[in-house]
Amino acid sequence: MRTVLNILNFVLGGFFTTLAWLFATLVSIVLIFTLPLTRSCWEITKLSFLPYGNEAISVNELYPEKSNALLSAGGSLLNVFWLIFFGWWLCLSHIAAGITQCISIIGIPVGIANFKIAAIALWPVGRRVVSVEMAQQARSENARRQYQQR
Repeated sequence: MRTVLNILNFVLGGFFTTLAWLFATLVSIVLIFTLPLTRSCWEITKLSFLPYGNEAISVNELYPEKSNALLSAGGSLLNVFWLIFFGWWLCLSHIAAGITQCISIIGIPVGIANFKIAAIALWPVGRRVVSVEMAQQARSENARRQYQQR
């Protein structure tokens, strides 16, 4: 089912949103001061291309042992730059694609996925795209770890 929905996403507008993310990735490479944004941009490009079966998860959830305040502050600063340079227009492109896809009944699930990616497009630094199963496993391990600490 994931494959069918990913193909449907690609045909009904996911191609254009993926191209927008690839363009943003290339621009972030060319502009030297936005180079730290390239990893996040590439991660969300993968999510835009294959939204079903993948999920964007916070790095703190994925690797809780590596989290610290300095990296969080740096990520927040990068997210502000991201929002100014790339986030707003990528978010609008996903909203436009989502609205267009929701016009047809068959495109409603794909449109909803684009609305979810639109929210991620505003603040992507500090997220990794992993399989849904890996995201569930990381969340359950974190919950188990927090429960054991109490």
